[in-house]
Amino acid sequence: MASLGNRAHTNAILEKYGFRFQKKFGQNFLIDEMILEDIIDAANITSDDVVVEIGPGIGTMTQYLCERAGSVLAVEIDTNLIPILSETLAEYDNVEILNEDILKVDLSDYVHAHGDKPLKVVANLPYYITTPIIMGLLESDLPLASITVMVQKEVADRMQEGPGTKDYGALSLAVQYYSKPEIVAIVPKTSFIPQPKVDSAVIRLDIYDKPPVDCENPKLLFQIIRAAFNQRRKTLMNGLNNAGILSMNKEALASIITEMGFPESVRGEQLSLEEFAMLANAVTKRSQKQ
Repeated sequence: MASLGNRAHTNAILEKYGFRFQKKFGQNFLIDEMILEDIIDAANITSDDVVVEIGPGIGTMTQYLCERAGSVLAVEIDTNLIPILSETLAEYDNVEILNEDILKVDLSDYVHAHGDKPLKVVANLPYYITTPIIMGLLESDLPLASITVMVQKEVADRMQEGPGTKDYGALSLAVQYYSKPEIVAIVPKTSFIPQPKVDSAVIRLDIYDKPPVDCENPKLLFQIIRAAFNQRRKTLMNGLNNAGILSMNKEALASIITEMGFPESVRGEQLSLEEFAMLANAVTKRSQKQ
């Protein structure tokens, strides 16, 4: 039975093993049983599901996952936590512990071993590496059903933002291209040990079977998006021109932008995902004519 979702049990296991938090791994362990239940409920974990948990820590949320899921792969980078996980997860026969960096591990074999079923990813992500992990998952070829993660609240807000806001950017567009994001819980900083400086949020990304916009060249789309936000204060045209990613001159690019109904002074933050896709398609079409 899951027993780690409170401060006393967490402190007891940490003291038993003499564990010391490592700042380089951004370790903050959840000690709120209600939030743990909320995360599992939000991820809609059932006995049919194949789950990957990133950063299980001492196994607090892993225990809850094991009691609901068909199988769980817990990927933990910190070698010092592996003996703890071996103890806290000993009663579960549906979990595998992998001592690896999630940014470097290939999950294909795990997927194949479980009949290529779509994965549900669940994680309490370290703040410093949230974006690389989420982007790595979204851009992978893995079959994904959903990603339910605890992240810094402002990062969760950014994933849902639309055009014209200061937090709207490349992460917003990438998340919204691949998935439908929804914040399902706000988590106060007092729910962790050690206590972080800011509150967190649980956000669920329901992965689309097909992106919500039509784009002939997704790779070009994201090159354009990154270039548009790399120099946020510059106009879209100057940002793309400076990036050197397009096989056309500034005048040709200007004509595409104005044909879309925008002034040459438009900034990337003013374009929606659909409009970025239209721009990428127009650039592809113009390039093919050259």
